[in-house]
Amino acid sequence: MREIPVETLQMNPMSLISEEWMLITAGDEKRGYNTMTAAWGHLGAIWGHGKGLPTAVVYIRPQRYTREFVDREPLFSLSFFPRSYRKQLQYLGSHSGRDEDKVAKAGLTPAFGDGFTYFAESSLVMVCRKLYRGEITADGFVDAQIIEDNYPLRDFHVMYIGEIVKVLEAESGQK
Repeated sequence: MREIPVETLQMNPMSLISEEWMLITAGDEKRGYNTMTAAWGHLGAIWGHGKGLPTAVVYIRPQRYTREFVDREPLFSLSFFPRSYRKQLQYLGSHSGRDEDKVAKAGLTPAFGDGFTYFAESSLVMVCRKLYRGEITADGFVDAQIIEDNYPLRDFHVMYIGEIVKVLEAESGQK
């Protein structure tokens, strides 16, 4: 993996997140880590002086084990994979790290940076510094049908905004 400036990214965030999915990962080699698959999120800019900070927004349900790690750590990573990894991402999204070493069972290789974890098989990694955490609440919905369609258990997501502080890209030939 090689580090690239965030400003040089050229991708469609809509398809990158909603169609190709991503792994949200927090923790490190020393204290442990966990990961989960996500297909909801945003990339953009907010706050900052003069121009917005490059940011990622992720959403995690309260019962997800990964949320404990994202709450604990100052950094989290978003790892994106070639489409050939769909089966592994499905597995990681349907099994809990509380119950098994799901990363090993999925056949992925954890890689460790300074305070963060990502995966060697990734084609793109964004390392984010947590800036904001907020709970989605029922009273915020203008369209109540979204609650009925997405939250039958009323287990509203927790939203995290992170400043993208590092971007790693697979070397040519690795993707």
